[in-house]
Amino acid sequence: MNLELQMRELAASARSAARTLATATGRERNKALLALADLLQDSRQEIFAANTLDLDAARAGGLDEARIDRLRITDAGVDSMAGACRHVAALSDPVGEVEGMIRRPNGLLVGRMRIPLGVIAIIYESRPNVTIDAAILCLKAGNSVILRGGSEAYHSNQILGGLLRRALEAAGLPGGCVQIVPTTERAAVKHLLALDEYIDVVIPRGGEGLIRAVVKDATMPVLKHYKGVCHIYMHKDADQEQALPIIENAKVQRPGVCNALECLLVHEGVAREFLPRLAAILAPQGVSFRACPRSLPLLGATATPAEADDFGREFLSLTLAVKVVATQAEAEEHIACHGSGHSEAILTRTHDRAMRFLRTVDASCVLINASTRFNDGGELGLGAEIGISTSKIHAYGPMGVKELTSLKYIVFGEGQVRV
Repeated sequence: MNLELQMRELAASARSAARTLATATGRERNKALLALADLLQDSRQEIFAANTLDLDAARAGGLDEARIDRLRITDAGVDSMAGACRHVAALSDPVGEVEGMIRRPNGLLVGRMRIPLGVIAIIYESRPNVTIDAAILCLKAGNSVILRGGSEAYHSNQILGGLLRRALEAAGLPGGCVQIVPTTERAAVKHLLALDEYIDVVIPRGGEGLIRAVVKDATMPVLKHYKGVCHIYMHKDADQEQALPIIENAKVQRPGVCNALECLLVHEGVAREFLPRLAAILAPQGVSFRACPRSLPLLGATATPAEADDFGREFLSLTLAVKVVATQAEAEEHIACHGSGHSEAILTRTHDRAMRFLRTVDASCVLINASTRFNDGGELGLGAEIGISTSKIHAYGPMGVKELTSLKYIVFGEGQVRV
């Protein structure tokens, strides 16, 4: 069978299964998730055997040790995946929720009901556990899912996909609700992205290059974010003792993630006092600074002059751009020009300034006196997430179970006709 036809049949199977899944009860979907948790824990030796094939191939292919470590599935990793299944099963079921019922003057009762999106394709370059995390969120929300992971995790993803299908069938649901793309050929993705008659939405997870390639070829909507260029603006009235650990956390805790701080904007009224204190904390932890002319002499030996493209860059490392600004308006304009719509924060003790920042700054999450690292589904109370969207249309911010559904209007009448 040629590859294009193979992808079409896979997507058609997912669409057929989605129609059955959409009518399943929350109890049935939860039964599948709990069955998967047990299967994961009972099948760890088979999982490790498949993962070893990927690890051996990665070493033979010259993959660096950091990426090999991300590829490895451990006992703790299996337990974590099983725990995620049980956690998602315990979340409230969004499917069928009715919101905002109103009575019209003609007596019609009008509301909106939450429904699955349908078929979701996820293209990702990540650890094998993403196969489980993504699938269980989609299934909880009543969606079929097509998963295409990185080629380096091919064997791991195949066995995890098999366990997903077994869990679905154990719950009386179609195994076709989860489709693992059975090839590492890149052309398979292009073929999938042309199948908008079967696939309702695609979610790419990975580097900016992958995401832009998906957006370029997709014929269906894409929920995405290209990068996370996150700012903190420190106003002159901010509490410095509070600001220091916030900035440290945002930059240092996990510098390689999308909600890490990439640029610090400091009001000129506090820069001379505050920046040397900040450098004394961050520089010993390996942070280097790309500094504007006004901040450069205040940041010590690890500071170098910023190039123009350092503002708006996602470093994903222990590098921090720093700029001194004269006003909050200048900070907001800088964010408008260089931000990526991901996470932005202000440090201030003035309520009006904070509220102005909330209204003015366009991002999926805007924070007051808190680290940008909190823009995460688990931290914001969603329980889990499939990614963060900066697309605005449909979802803006962390995408949890509810964001993997849509709303349709429902109308209750008693014989009314339109005149």
